[in-house]
Parts: sequence; structure tokens; C-alpha cells
Amino acid sequence: MTVAIGVAASFAVPVHAAPRDARTVAAHAVLERLIGTRASEFDFRLVPARSGDRDSYSVTASRGRVTVIASSPVALVRGAYAYLEGIGAASVSWEGDRIALPARLPDRAARRVATAFAHRLYLNTCTFGYTTPYWDWPRWQREIDWMALHGIDMPLAMEGQEAVWQALWQEQGLSAAEVGDHLSAPPFLPWQRMGNIAGYRAPLPQRWIGAKRDLQRRILARMRALGMQPVLPAFAGYVPKAFADRHPNARIYRMRAWEGFPPTYWLDPADPLFATLAARYQRLYRETYGAGRYYLADAFNEMIPPVADDGGDAQGQSYGDSTANSRAAASAVPAAQRDRRLADYGRRLYRSIVATQPDAVWVMQGWLFGADKNFWTPDAIKAFLSAVPDDRMLILDIGNDRYPGVWRNSSAFDGKSWVYGYVHNYGGSNPVYGDLDFYARDVAAVQADPGRGRLAGFGMFPEGLHSNSIVYDRAYDAAWPDRQDGDWLVRHFRARYGEASPALLTAWRAIEQGVYRTRYWSPRWWNERAGAYLLFKRPTATVVGFDDRPGDMAALRRGIDGLLALPPASLRAPLLVQDLVDLTRHYATMAIDRQIQRAVAAYTRRDLAEGDRATAQVRRMTLAVDHLLGNQQETLADWTDAARAAGTTPAEATYHLAAAKAQIGVWGGEGHLADYASKAWQGMYADYYLPRWSQFLADIRAAAVAGRPFDDTASRARIAAWEAAWAQNGARYRRARPADPVGEARAIMTALP
Repeated sequence: MTVAIGVAASFAVPVHAAPRDARTVAAHAVLERLIGTRASEFDFRLVPARSGDRDSYSVTASRGRVTVIASSPVALVRGAYAYLEGIGAASVSWEGDRIALPARLPDRAARRVATAFAHRLYLNTCTFGYTTPYWDWPRWQREIDWMALHGIDMPLAMEGQEAVWQALWQEQGLSAAEVGDHLSAPPFLPWQRMGNIAGYRAPLPQRWIGAKRDLQRRILARMRALGMQPVLPAFAGYVPKAFADRHPNARIYRMRAWEGFPPTYWLDPADPLFATLAARYQRLYRETYGAGRYYLADAFNEMIPPVADDGGDAQGQSYGDSTANSRAAASAVPAAQRDRRLADYGRRLYRSIVATQPDAVWVMQGWLFGADKNFWTPDAIKAFLSAVPDDRMLILDIGNDRYPGVWRNSSAFDGKSWVYGYVHNYGGSNPVYGDLDFYARDVAAVQADPGRGRLAGFGMFPEGLHSNSIVYDRAYDAAWPDRQDGDWLVRHFRARYGEASPALLTAWRAIEQGVYRTRYWSPRWWNERAGAYLLFKRPTATVVGFDDRPGDMAALRRGIDGLLALPPASLRAPLLVQDLVDLTRHYATMAIDRQIQRAVAAYTRRDLAEGDRATAQVRRMTLAVDHLLGNQQETLADWTDAARAAGTTPAEATYHLAAAKAQIGVWGGEGHLADYASKAWQGMYADYYLPRWSQFLADIRAAAVAGRPFDDTASRARIAAWEAAWAQNGARYRRARPADPVGEARAIMTALP
């Protein structure tokens, strides 16, 4: 049985001898939603961990009954899922579920499994813009179940905070219109919350704010019922421009223009207003959603801390990511002064969080330390953290697949508690990549490193979801090392496909060599242009110089051909078909990229016949891939339908639709964000990427016919205007499912070199 994503069974079932403990009931309910009435064959028992011990579970199966004894509700769920997956009976992923329980559950001797990490974290602040803005409760319930099944106990919980911000700023005397002008559209709220932007595509509809408040209450109730410790938002200092205008004497700094957006405004924690606002925000949040212990405050995410006396150094600076931006953001302020200011910021940010909740822990993302090494030297990091108690701060070192070694260069964050992890997915963009062996080796290596300091957790921090689910299975399995005999891929595919034949494994080992030994998908930033592939990037004549193609395409080709050669019965497994389609579109899209380069090069040298042949091939392959992608779990139609459904009036539906389309296209600002959230979806290939390149190729061909130099700048301007109009055009999309996705995949691969 395969359950499509977002429609997992949520029916109530009778459970014999149902446990009475509410935490155990909540854990058992996850299993009921997964396997229905067969959950009655599982007995759950909680035994709290001894002081200093990590979460653990023990699973015993005898005479058709399974007993799971664990230290937490999450560990109970993880233990049950590890058993089911281990016998090849269950696989849960974003693409869908395979549930195939045997008539009698097989015996298993007791085996205790303990995680090496006190906390297992999940999600990224950006996920709440790139993936979840239009999720409803059933979709969130499914994701929370997925978290528990993977042993995650500390998810970020960023939904619903706009209701608190609205109340805070209105209490401070701002009008409803001023607050409305401050809050950005749903897909862009993560960057509003982190102070990068403000008021983009405002105003945010009031009904949306209220609906998210109610949704967050349900999310937090479920997370807490499962014993999770959600990370909640705190006040980091960013204020509306209207507030800054009303307090001209406050120490409010005009920050840098992030990615070409208008500057935002940050209140110095030394100003008395800061403590007042932080305390009131904390109380309002607690009144609305209840108390937590872990609070996220990112004051300088991709922003330059003001360390000069007048704060002027916070303006006009480029961020230091050497890939996204080419110029360093070095400060001329003397290091000693910089470090005094940073230490004071850290001290006051921490105190503002614990002022109303003495047991609180300040959580911050460590992304900035890797992405802007020119500013965040080891001395600067040490200064910023120096005045915060070691066990009252938790640093999320999220970028170890992109910026490895930050923790080591900073002496494990100078004694602070910290979490090791990877972003993996950027912008919700979905090329096929990852490094399966790396995660297992790397997680073990950091655990064993004597310099790891107060390493407290492990996590995956994807900016977007719904792609490469095998990566997340592998990574979280590394955090819960169930020492079963055999190969990880064998266990994984027995559960996912229902088989792990020699032929299938041979194909998948080639696929792993082809695409799953790539830690970071570097083509997504090329020549300061975002987009997972050349096809997804805003067209330009410079693409002929592109040569960055990670992976081994010959090995991938062998793997895909191996899957296509499997017996017909194997190719009826829905999740195998899902994976085959994903791998085929990845291979085909990279082939389209080569044809784009061929066409541009031909027209540049005025070889019209060659350019026309390559252009025709681009069109033919792009439309073929677009149709094939109707098989996948997510399409442009799904994204736009969900956005439109968030509106309760026609005007609101139009508003949400335009914002949703803008994010996956132009994004916004005058920086590098266009196509950052590029998507390999049905609809995007045919309705967005192909029209752009068709227009561009027509322009460069016309220049060749006329015998004049090609005006790349003018062509890009026309395409940019088309992109802006596309975001606003209100078009409706429909999913077109291929009747024979395996046959279409085979036809595409046959047509490719």
C-alpha cells in the first residue's frame, strides 16, 4: 500500500490494551496513523533515562507482538519504525509511504539502541518560506509524525509569530496600517523575521495571521505531547521603520540593504527600549502559545553587526559569502573595539531572553560564522559568545556540507553547547544530490573528535523539503545507529520498494556513484546566478562558459538503465517509479543544459542550422520532461493551488498566488535571488523555463541573422519584465499525469546520448 504525501491515513482505530500514559498514547497514535489497526500489536512502555544517559529504545518481538521500551515518546516511535523498516514492512517519505506488514510480525531478540546526541534537530528558518507557508494541519501532522519516526526531538517551530508581532507593535502605538506595511507576504516571512527584509509584498492578510496562530497552537500541542522541545522565536532587535521614525533618539541602526532590498532597522540591545520590547514580546508569545525553553534569536543573519560608534559600518556592506557575493565585508573598526561591541551585544541579547524566563536557552544559527569569515574571525566569534553561560546557549552549526570546520576553527564555539549538522537543500530547489557515505562517516568522526567540546546534538537544516529523502533517512540513521547486520542500502530498499535484488542494488550503486557522492550542489551559484541547472537560470550568453557539473553522469546513466531493465513487476512499485522519474529528469535536465550551450555557441558564431537543431532539441526534451514530472508528488499546480486556497476572498487568493509565484521565480530585490528557489516541477519546465530560453534564443538568433552584435543586456531586461508579469498573471495550472511514466522515462533516456 502506498499513501500519497499529504493524505496519509488519519482515521481513529481501536487499540487493545491501550496505554494510559498520555505521552505513550501520543506516541502510539503516530503508529496508528501509519499502520492502522495493526498498531494494536505493539506495546509501548516509557522508562525515563538515567541522568546523563541519551535517548534510547529497546525492541523485542515474540509470538506476533512487539514490545518497545524507550526513554521518551519520540524514542518509542523511532524504535517501532526501526523494527518495521528493518523487516522491510514500512517506509515513510515525502514521496509517499510503503506499508506491507506480514500476516505475523517476526520475532526479534531484545536489542538496545541509543543515540549519541542529546538532541536531534530539524528544519531551517527558511523552510517556513520555501516549503510550509501554505500547509494545513493534516500536512503538518504528517510532518510531525515523520519527525518522530526519524527520532527528531527538537524541531524549529516558527509558524504563527506574526500574531505576536502584530500585537506588540500595535501596543507600541503603530497603526494597523503601519503594522500591515511592515509584514511581508507568506513565502518571504522567514527573512522578515530575521531582519533581512520588511514589508515585501505587504500587507499580510489578517485572516492568514489568525489561521497561522490557530495552526501553531495545534503544532506545538502535538510536538509537546510527543515530548519534543520545539525551538521558538525570540526578539532579536529588528523594528518597523514606523517605530524607528517615532523614536528618533533611540539607538536604532539602519542596516545594510540585503540582496538589494530596502534597508531594515535594528535596535541596539544597549538601548533601554530593547529590554522592554523583548520582555513584552516574550510575555505575549507565552500568553499565545505557552512557554518553551529554547528560543531562537538571530540578530545578524547575513547582516553586518554595527561595531563602529555610529553604526555606520552596518550600511552599504556586501555580505561575505564568496559565492553569493564577490566582495568581502571587512570592517575598518579596530579589532578591540569590534570585540567589545560584539561581547556587549551577546550579553544583552542573552539577558533579554532570560529576563522573563530564567531557565531559557538562547539558540542561534551559526551559518553567519561560515558564510562571512572576513568579519567573523575566531576572535570575533569568541567575543560575541564570551558573556553567555556555556550551557545557556545552543549554536546550530548548520552548514558543514557547505562550510566545514567552523566549529573546529572556533574551538568548538569556545565551550558553548552546539549542534552539528547540514543544510543540504538550498531554496527548496531540487537537484538530485547528496553524499550518503559522507554523512555516516562525518557524524561518527565529529562524535569521536576530542576537540568537540560541548557537542549537544545533530540535525538536518534544509531550507526546503520534498527532495532527496534518502539523504535524510541516511543522516538520521547515523544519529540512531541501530547495529543491524547487512548493508544500509539493502535495508533501505527492502523497506522502500519491497525488494533489494542484486540487479536493483547494482543499479543503485551506480546511481550512488553518479549523484550521491556530491556534498554540495555547486552549479546553483554560478557567475552570481542562482538556479539548480542552466535551464533554471535567467538566460545569458555567458552560459557557454559553464563547466560545473558535479557527479558522474556516466555512472548515473548506467544506474538509470539498470532500473529500466528490472522486471515489469519491480517497475510497478510506486516509490521505485517515483525515484526513476526523479533520476531521469535530473539526467535529462543536465542534457538540456548542454543543448542550451550548443545553441548559444552556434548562434554566436552565426551557424543558424546548428543553432536551430539544438534549439529544437531543447524544446523537445524540456516538454518531454515536463510531462513526465506529472508523476511526482509536487507540481506547479500543487504550489499555486495551495497558495490560492489560503485566500478566503478572490482578492486574497490573487495576492497569495502572486507571492507564491514570485518566490519560485523572480524572488525579489536587486541582488542574486532570482531563481534561488528554482523548482524541477511539472509546469515550471513548460511555462517558465522554456519560454525564457525560447525568447533568449530567438533574440540571439535574430542578432545573428541581422549580422549585428547581440545585446545581452537588452535581452535580459525583456526577460526580467516577462518574469515579473508571469508572477502576476493569475494563470491556473493542472497536473497532467503520464499514463506510463516508466515508458516515458525509457523514451527520454533512449533519445539522449
